[in-house]
Amino acid sequence: MKIIIVDDDPLVVNSLKTIVNASGIEVLAVGYDGIQAVDLYKKHKPDLILMDIRMEKMNGIEATREIIEYDPEAKILLITTFQDDEYILSAINLGCKGYILKQNIEGIIPAINAVYSGNLVFDSKIVSSFQKPARRNFHEELTDREIDILLLVAEGYNNKEIAEKLYLSEGTVRNYISNMLEKLNLRDRTQLAIYYYKSSKNQ
Repeated sequence: MKIIIVDDDPLVVNSLKTIVNASGIEVLAVGYDGIQAVDLYKKHKPDLILMDIRMEKMNGIEATREIIEYDPEAKILLITTFQDDEYILSAINLGCKGYILKQNIEGIIPAINAVYSGNLVFDSKIVSSFQKPARRNFHEELTDREIDILLLVAEGYNNKEIAEKLYLSEGTVRNYISNMLEKLNLRDRTQLAIYYYKSSKNQ
């Protein structure tokens, strides 16, 4: 795996680079603001970009927007000290694949690997900061089982993990997710996560 690291603090960049290199992941380049993030992504076409949110010149949300417009398949993992609902919603709405707090040092490499594998990743502290929506806040046609699966999708679990937690087959989980996407007129599991978080905010 080859990644790019972008953060406006050189000490953070060096620390992240050390952690990532030690895990066997190659760091292609580093940057210090959103403009550099966009330029470096276009130049290197990394497997993943690990990026801060609050940066000078262009922040991580704006950079995410430009990178996704350039490459809709881009895998972007945002890392920040700020646990802000608006940032989280903006990030996943744009197509960011994960959002992790800098304090969670031990979770950085697992988060990178999970996003690289195609999963959504949200720091457990971020997920717990959202008030769990009342079931009545969800689409009236969703069944209790679909809501159970929706909550796990929003927490970043993949189909295999959801199947294990709910004692279902992976095929059954896939069918449930397909049904929810159709009912809610959504495109993918990222939009399911957005739907969950918006329901949380609207309580």
